[in-house]
Amino acid sequence: MNKRKFWNWTSSEDERVLRIDGVIAEESWLDDEITPKQFKSELMSGSGDITLWINSPGGDVFAASQIYNMLMDYNGNVTVKIDGLAASAASVIAMAGTRVLMSPVSEIMVHNPITVAIGNAEEMSKAIDMLSEIKESIINAYELKTNFPRNEISKMMDSETWMNARKAVELGFADEIMYTENQNSNAVLDSFMFSRMAVTNKLIDKLKSKNQNQNKITAESLQKRLFLLKH
Repeated sequence: MNKRKFWNWTSSEDERVLRIDGVIAEESWLDDEITPKQFKSELMSGSGDITLWINSPGGDVFAASQIYNMLMDYNGNVTVKIDGLAASAASVIAMAGTRVLMSPVSEIMVHNPITVAIGNAEEMSKAIDMLSEIKESIINAYELKTNFPRNEISKMMDSETWMNARKAVELGFADEIMYTENQNSNAVLDSFMFSRMAVTNKLIDKLKSKNQNQNKITAESLQKRLFLLKH
């Protein structure tokens, strides 16, 4: 088994089942010719509809993009079932589903792409441009699935947004909540969307209000206090 392999087929005569668990491609696919070909070979080795289970915190955006394209091109329905987490790059793969189903206790998370860059100002500028283009390509996948406005999707990514099953269905990121017999039973779930940036800003505002009698709160003191609050 390839050490980069993060997927597993558990197909039977009646059903093709693909599971994506854990980090998507711990090493980049950019310089890897074996892993993408292996995934595509296994995908195309059979026919018929596929059930794809996802529980992943994300990973390599280029790997996710290729997998998304392969699934979109696949000659058969792909039913995505999120049973834990589809975050970051994993949420992009989920958008390739003909239908996307979520467990009542699962989450989808979207955020801006992240990279590490080293070099001079010109290199930093190139990295920024690259991230902007990657973000636009990710928005393409979200928009195609949800029909949600691009500017709203962009804001959600800026804020690192978490969605529970009901909110994901409301916004079009998912089509159905699993284990519910009818649409009315979905009402027992609260519609929930969590913005990490909004919560961070609220924490900072609270810290400022508590220290309003002091001369000034330094960035260092805020950082230390936020660290304590997070742990």
